[in-house]
Amino acid sequence: MIKRKTAISIRKTHRYLGLFLGVQFLMWTISGLYFSWTDIDEIHGDHFKQLPPETNKFSGLIGTSNLENIGQVSSMELFEIGGKPYYWINNSSLYNAHTGALKEEITKDEALEVASRYMQPYLEIASVKQINEVGPHHEYRGRPLPAYEITYTTPENLKAYITLKNGAFQTVRHRNWRWFDFLWMTHTMDYIERDNFNTYLLRGFSLMGLITVLSGFTLWFTSSPRIKKLIRKKSK
Repeated sequence: MIKRKTAISIRKTHRYLGLFLGVQFLMWTISGLYFSWTDIDEIHGDHFKQLPPETNKFSGLIGTSNLENIGQVSSMELFEIGGKPYYWINNSSLYNAHTGALKEEITKDEALEVASRYMQPYLEIASVKQINEVGPHHEYRGRPLPAYEITYTTPENLKAYITLKNGAFQTVRHRNWRWFDFLWMTHTMDYIERDNFNTYLLRGFSLMGLITVLSGFTLWFTSSPRIKKLIRKKSK
């Protein structure tokens, strides 16, 4: 039979752990509900995009040996910018695939042309600006900079991002994605990178959560009248 003092200690432990962990348990529940009730394609903004994007076919492309000041080629991609083909060489240099001329960066008009091939035609552009750096919590974090941020006139505060270096369409961000990002942060408890499941904070709260559940089972066991009767019968 568990002593009264022990039972009181278990009750207090369960109560204070529940109070301390309650907010995080609530956020885990809310975020889990949100994730299970949302369409991930909608979170990605696919309903704002043209899938697949419009593309052209090109002929008469020159070889890499005709490019200006080209060294060894380890990687190469073909991009369309302003209706013209460009080689993206070694993830660092952009060349016109017809003339071989090096292109330092794309213009705002070229970025808008790229966006028009990826985004739905009904979307109205509100503004375009260049961003050179972002903070750790910015919605464009972890992607190539500098980039153009194209804002559309929508209730969702829709934005598209295109890099200056090669004109690659990077991503779209909108209201539902931002809610998802915030709730994902509270779910993983990684308040910097969002995707690290091995933080000490998450491990600590998970362990305390397990202790809270086990203390609840123990509390039920020690306070249940039926269990007490069974123990008394066995002790006789």
